[in-house]
Amino acid sequence: MKFDLRELALFAEQAVTKAGNRISELRSQEKVEVNYKDAGELVTSADLLSERILQEAIMGTFQGHRILSEEDGVHSWDQFKFDGPVWVMDPLDGTVNFSRNLPHYGVSLAFALDGVVLAGAVYAPDLNCTYVGIKGEGSYCNGERLQIRKCTSLLDAIIGTGFPHDPAKVQPAIERVNRLRRSCRDIRRFAAPTVDICYVASGKLDAHTESLSPWDVAAAGLIAREAGAMSCHVHAVPDGIPNELYGEEVVFTTPGIFDDLLTLLRMESE
Repeated sequence: MKFDLRELALFAEQAVTKAGNRISELRSQEKVEVNYKDAGELVTSADLLSERILQEAIMGTFQGHRILSEEDGVHSWDQFKFDGPVWVMDPLDGTVNFSRNLPHYGVSLAFALDGVVLAGAVYAPDLNCTYVGIKGEGSYCNGERLQIRKCTSLLDAIIGTGFPHDPAKVQPAIERVNRLRRSCRDIRRFAAPTVDICYVASGKLDAHTESLSPWDVAAAGLIAREAGAMSCHVHAVPDGIPNELYGEEVVFTTPGIFDDLLTLLRMESE
């Protein structure tokens, strides 16, 4: 099964741009409705509108391709079959930011074949940034080639992270941040991991680490790797789950601090 990766990347770029502009317009008209998921996570009418736009674009162009989306209510995504062509989407990453008129939010869409991410795009409307990645061909922001920052010391590194929704996991995350803070220059938490990981690609951050889901890491992870970042996990990836789509304790980092950062994170988790 062969695909034109540039065409897939262009499709993803156009789809996230359309969805992002629509939800930005919806918010400017003050027509966003706010609700909550079962776990207490915020969900808005913009999340659902964006998902519908992305799904309609995919189903209208790629019949037979399957879709994995955050808003589908997929709580057991680890049982999802990643074989064949799959589109992985986050219709609105950073929903709380979006609902409070904060600029750090984005729309993400990636194409994976048999668990390998081949093309993807992340659009951050308020930041005026469109990130695109093509496996083996690099990644770009608004058409400009991306390149990671050449950071070689943890003491000089600015590291992005986030906090889990599960209250039971918040305290360990706070302890991790405290330990990281003592070893690096500073910590940033923008609460939109797809954007954060793209910041690693563009050199705004030197690393990003937290526990995420496939829709958080699919497109952004490809964009970071194609800019020269390394990715790994603090612990082994379970059997049957593609490495590039597993988000638990994931790490994206510039190569110069890879060993020291991973050693630190693994020491903390023991």
